[in-house]
Amino acid sequence: MATRKTAKKAKPFWERGYDTHGYWRGKIKIGWVALEGRGKDGQYRWQAGTRTGEAKNLAEAKKAVELTTEFGASQLGLFDNPEPD
Repeated sequence: MATRKTAKKAKPFWERGYDTHGYWRGKIKIGWVALEGRGKDGQYRWQAGTRTGEAKNLAEAKKAVELTTEFGASQLGLFDNPEPD
């Protein structure tokens, strides 16, 4: 009986940068988190695919990116028609 070899999907990982944290799958950047503002008033901005948001701390922002990419980060554009004409 022949067995199939399946390609493993690269597991996403966080990489710390100078002013942002990047979320990578292999060589593809699939999300990021950056601090906006300084000190206690700073907010963490995040983006994964076409979705963006803000969080009060780094852990919440990273979790939002991970959940967004896990469940699919793409969405229809404003004028995209989901059904064929």
